[in-house]
Amino acid sequence: MVTYEDVAAAALRIAGMARRTPVMTSRTLDERLRAQVFLKCENFQRAGAFKFRGACNALSRLGPDERRRGVLTYSSGNHAQAIALASRLLGARATIVMPKDAPAAKRRATEGYGARVVAYDPATERREDVAARLASEGDPVLIPPFDHADVIAGQGTSAKELFEEVGPLDVLLVPCGGGGLLSGSALAARRLSPACRVIGVEPEAGDDATRSFRTGTLQTVHNPRTIADGARTPSLGALTFPLVRENVDDMVTVSDGDLVQAMRFLWERMKLVVEPTGALGLAAAWTGKADVAGRRVGAILSGGNVDLLAALELFRGAPPG
Repeated sequence: MVTYEDVAAAALRIAGMARRTPVMTSRTLDERLRAQVFLKCENFQRAGAFKFRGACNALSRLGPDERRRGVLTYSSGNHAQAIALASRLLGARATIVMPKDAPAAKRRATEGYGARVVAYDPATERREDVAARLASEGDPVLIPPFDHADVIAGQGTSAKELFEEVGPLDVLLVPCGGGGLLSGSALAARRLSPACRVIGVEPEAGDDATRSFRTGTLQTVHNPRTIADGARTPSLGALTFPLVRENVDDMVTVSDGDLVQAMRFLWERMKLVVEPTGALGLAAAWTGKADVAGRRVGAILSGGNVDLLAALELFRGAPPG
């Protein structure tokens, strides 16, 4: 089981490679939500998302022989870019299984970092099956996007930094796909701000983690239709499910429309380019799905790897918030 000590060790391991991202505030946002809100801006992380933390930690722990074998993963984009960049920095070859409908900007960036991309059809294939087939053709080291101890520990360093900078919080809002960021963040909260209420946030169409949290039984979803492409994971993992159940206080969901409103505020008023998945946490507070009034609130903006043309279409179709 992953512990806070693993998160602390990861922070030391990735120092100098991963950025210590800024924490942003907005008086306008505080007034609207009647709260004191601190936004941890992982959209400024290397490769554009918190995923670099986990990828960097996992690759840093590989020995020379493992790096020579190369690494393999599957991802819709952010973990793909993170593994590609970390592999280039640490001298490993990377093969990435990506859905054919992944955002074009994310695929271009992944290939730009030097990775080999293998596309698949999520309507007819499971990415895990495609990765298993590729693994059988060689002997690469598999580093999955969330259900991996080193990945979870690395991803938890974002919340660790947030608490170190702003002190104890009443509420921490964390985007949830496969639960790696949420698991690591909850471990940091339990140690550094024990009274903090940790809330995971999913898109309504991909609510498998919320249903799993409520029922105590692992639930799944197949290729959910949501603009939050980073949260289209089929389920929590063997590691993240028990971590979420043990350390997270609540789960909520938001609609795609809610995400667009939160994104619009971030882009228009705070000048922060954040992708739909990255806006999940703030959207929960923005819409009242998470009660934050009168509290000190942290929200992790998990990434900024967005297709600009697609984002403009989203804003054009939605009224100002």
